Order: sequence, then structure tokens, then C-alpha cells
Amino acid sequence: MLAGEFQHNIDAKGRVIMPAKFRDELGEKFIATKGLDKCLFVFPQSEWEKLDKQLSELSLSKGREIQRFFYGGMTQCETDKQGRVLIPANLREYAELEKDVVVIGLNKRAEFWSKANWDLQNSRFMQNADEVALQMEDLGI
Repeated sequence: MLAGEFQHNIDAKGRVIMPAKFRDELGEKFIATKGLDKCLFVFPQSEWEKLDKQLSELSLSKGREIQRFFYGGMTQCETDKQGRVLIPANLREYAELEKDVVVIGLNKRAEFWSKANWDLQNSRFMQNADEVALQMEDLGI
């Protein structure tokens, strides 16, 4: 399971350290693509294949926008010997990754955030704490 929050810096070449805890779960090669809320989604190959199957089964009228979003930004990644992953310029630009990067695990995927966008997301979360509490109640928590 991918879980936890890790802060790293992105280097001048666009590389960021993939948390050691995530490397085994993601495997040698994994998929990064545009995510929601100006972050990047990172999927193990097996999870990407599940999403790919669902996306490819959508009709043109229902699927074209989401297919463009996910496939257009998709890239296959792998970590180097130092545990770094190269994030292509188009994805760095989309997620506004410039220096400080937050990597979070969300069970079956990871997300890469700029620290500024992650802080903004967390402040929204705190403002919507009652909504989150209701969702937790629905889950029996």
C-alpha cells in the first residue's frame, strides 16, 4: 500500500527522489500522468492497466476529454540508482513543480504536489472538515 507524506526537492534536471517506501510498490517501471487539482498521479503498472481498460472502453462522446487528459500527459517512469525519478517538463509545468515537492501515498496511487499547492489543498481540507466527517460517518468510522 502506498501511504504517507514525504517532502523532497526537485533538482535542476527535473528529478525528484521517490520515497524508498514507494519503490517496491511501484515496481521498476510505473506511470505518471496529470492528476486533479494540479498534482500528478503516479500508478504502479498494474493499477494503470486497470484504469487504461476502463478509459479505453468509454465511447468517444463520453470518453474523449478524460482520455485526452490522462493519455496526453502520460509517461512511463523508472527510478535511477539514487532513487530519483525524472519528471518531464510538461508534467512539471502542469503541476507547478519548481523546488519543493510533496509526495503522498493514496493506497493504490501516489501523487506529486508542489508544496504551495499541497498547502492550499490542506487548507481547503480544513475548511471542509465537516464534509469529511460526514464521509467518515458513511464509512462507519
